[in-house]
Amino acid sequence: MSHTPVLRTRGLRKEYGTGEGLVRAVDGVDLDVAPGETVAVMGPSGCGKSTLLHLLGGLDRPSGGEVSLNGRRIDDIGEKALARMRRTAVGFVFQAFHLMEELTAVENVELPALLAGRSPRAARRRAEELLEQVGLTDRARFLPSALSGGQRQRVAIARALSNEPLVVLADEPTGNLDSAATLDVLRLFQSLHESGQTLVIVTHDARIAATADRLISMRDGAFVDETRLSGGTTGQLGALVGLAD
Repeated sequence: MSHTPVLRTRGLRKEYGTGEGLVRAVDGVDLDVAPGETVAVMGPSGCGKSTLLHLLGGLDRPSGGEVSLNGRRIDDIGEKALARMRRTAVGFVFQAFHLMEELTAVENVELPALLAGRSPRAARRRAEELLEQVGLTDRARFLPSALSGGQRQRVAIARALSNEPLVVLADEPTGNLDSAATLDVLRLFQSLHESGQTLVIVTHDARIAATADRLISMRDGAFVDETRLSGGTTGQLGALVGLAD
């Protein structure tokens, strides 16, 4: 296994405003995420969790510090290179799903692969495999409007995996879901973890956080505590499902 962190930050900062109106959304964060590791980040609303995730995935530029993906600095590369990196190396899962409403489930899932230059046949085959993996083969030709919230989030997770990314970044992936749908997504993240997918999950949900190897607490833009967990063992997951039921 490679010892190069998939994600690495040093002194990472994101500031908004100036003078007395200056807000330090992310304030001097150092982070290493190892290959195959699942890291959960928790903290109160407005503490900088989502901003941090956007910086890690190249959706936003830092005010200072460094971000590296698989050993390569991404905070100082050009827009074209950054866009290519986002398409091919990072998968994003958002609270609001962000599916294309006019596309079917399978078309949503194959879209990143098509944008990355895969042939339509290869992109469709990969999309169908991923929908089977998330248990939605029978919903492949449905539009998002015909899917439940949990099904839409599973489509979004399949889409995030389309290009076999180095890391999946998830921002409150169960924030819009009821308890039953949350458990479906929780099981899916547990499966991804067991398969060796590197994950960084921003969440308010302790059940999702419990599937991680490491839990980081964030407050006022900075890391304030870190706990190493047992990585969401089957026993843990069974207990969590039992509590939810």
